[in-house]
Amino acid sequence: MSNPNIRMGLQIPSFTFPGVAPGDLFERLTDIAVTAEEGGFDSVFVMDHFYQLPFLGQPNENMFEAYTLLSALAACTHTVRLGCMVGGMTYRNPALLAKTVTCLDVISRGRAIWGIGAGWFEKEHAEYGIEFGSFTDRFEKLEEGLQIAKSMFVNDTTTFDGKWFKVTDALNVPKPIQAGGPPILIGGSGERKTLRMVAQYADACNVFGGATQVRHLMDVLDEHCERLGRAPAEICRTKLATLIVGHTMEEALAKQSVRLGGVPIEQLPAEVQARVKEMFLVGDADEIAARVHELLDAGLDGIVCNMPDAHDLEAVSLAGSVLSRVFA
Repeated sequence: MSNPNIRMGLQIPSFTFPGVAPGDLFERLTDIAVTAEEGGFDSVFVMDHFYQLPFLGQPNENMFEAYTLLSALAACTHTVRLGCMVGGMTYRNPALLAKTVTCLDVISRGRAIWGIGAGWFEKEHAEYGIEFGSFTDRFEKLEEGLQIAKSMFVNDTTTFDGKWFKVTDALNVPKPIQAGGPPILIGGSGERKTLRMVAQYADACNVFGGATQVRHLMDVLDEHCERLGRAPAEICRTKLATLIVGHTMEEALAKQSVRLGGVPIEQLPAEVQARVKEMFLVGDADEIAARVHELLDAGLDGIVCNMPDAHDLEAVSLAGSVLSRVFA
């Protein structure tokens, strides 16, 4: 296993940008990834979905197939790690997925991260004809897929006969560039299933919540590690947050109001305000630094940020500058 050492990750959550036609989308995405790399981000992630998510836009908005996009970005970047935040095990046969992630690692010369989860967006499954199954089904598939892929990353052939998946003498040539395979990042905050699988199979986790919730989840993960004989320090711990940074606090709050449909946060119901404050990192450089330090003190190693204004390259550069000072 290999700790991916994520400190500053950028997730690109949308592929619908003002004034950018479909034919120009990849060029803009390349610009975003290169700007992030030059600005100090150590990793770039994209979502593994076929439709835009309900809380980010409309289903008919632009969406790329994740691994095709990541492989193309690999040819345009040099240092950033590349992965899904996070992939769904239900979408692909796990042997094919292991092959796909291996190809990304080879193309990127050893920069792939395998971000994976159980899958949750039922609409995509129904309309693409992919079996969705129960919550339990999806987590059983995740665990079987992890076992298959981890074997295919290192062994000459893999044979596996499980409840959901079967492979016989499956080859994976060439092998990943990274010894042992790309680092595995499991996304989700489930205490009983997800964090146990992190302790058993993964090199990194990505969770949700504010500092208090993060501290609790890190304690739960440590308990799983102790029970399974895993050194807790081997696991890189991150949180996904929506980053809105401005040169001033007023500028950042104005950007957030636009993201919230033109409504200032103080006008939202109290319970909605609380959720937004957990999900968003909003402010000038000093405020962002204080919020990130609070999360690091709660047990995280790094932050993965999505940015509603990632199409604005100046905003990406500013974010990189602000976060670089935190992690200097």
